[in-house]
Amino acid sequence: MDVAQIDQVRRFNRTVTERVGVLHDHYLGRDRPIGEARLLWEIGEQGQDVRRLRERLGLDSGYVSRLLRALERDGLVTLEPHPEDRRVRTVRLTDAGRAERATLDRRSDELAGSLLEPLNSAQRTRLVAAMAEVERLLTAATVTVDAVDPDHPDAQHCLRSYFTELQERFETGFDPARSLLPDAGELRPPHGLFLVARLHGEPVGCAGLKLPPTAPAEIKRMWVAPHTRGLGLARRFLAELETRAAEHGRDVLRLDTNKALDAAIGLYHSFGFQEVAAFNDEPYAHHWFEKRIGKD
Repeated sequence: MDVAQIDQVRRFNRTVTERVGVLHDHYLGRDRPIGEARLLWEIGEQGQDVRRLRERLGLDSGYVSRLLRALERDGLVTLEPHPEDRRVRTVRLTDAGRAERATLDRRSDELAGSLLEPLNSAQRTRLVAAMAEVERLLTAATVTVDAVDPDHPDAQHCLRSYFTELQERFETGFDPARSLLPDAGELRPPHGLFLVARLHGEPVGCAGLKLPPTAPAEIKRMWVAPHTRGLGLARRFLAELETRAAEHGRDVLRLDTNKALDAAIGLYHSFGFQEVAAFNDEPYAHHWFEKRIGKD
């Protein structure tokens, strides 16, 4: 990795942590560090599952428990077991907790204003645009991609969401029973694999790879959740599946798609896929693609 890039990231981190005041135990002038303040904000008006809080913030259970105990001791939150599963705990704000959160929101607005106030209009626009880009890229870097069994609950969640979207977007609707869906065994090693992307522990995308013994590798059921589009996840799936196919000695990668999925068609062209004659009888396909892989 480029040393100059590493140095720039470290300088950026130092500047931001100093400027927004997270180096102090009394964040935003209150009697608590930023960790406790952030938990109050994440809990929100409806309350939150403690396990979900840990996943959302990427914190270990011991640290979250200490933060929650401090907030509970101050009368800002209550903790209660789930009525159907006592292993699951839910945290909720008390009236005092909601008042504290409102104060933190107001002071956070004031801090944001203090960052912008010294700048002229053009500089403010540049800074806010740069912040939006940094947020987008950092979110993209937070997404994890793992191979899972196609029957895993996260895989099934993604597939259901995918089919629902196709039903809404295709002119003829979408019936999984009519489509050439691979069965689960075709997407398990050694016959294939299935990838799931997660953001803060939540499944946000999937992609399958078939590795039939007598035919080219084939990408199936690639989907990205609408709220995570623009993070480069579809391109990341393509790159990962191409690498996996090449590792299995394949030199051709195939896929098919529907004419309604114009963004996907543009992506495939930009990723080096070429349109070819139909290689299957998929009733929902209008375009078929191939790419030569594994060799320079």
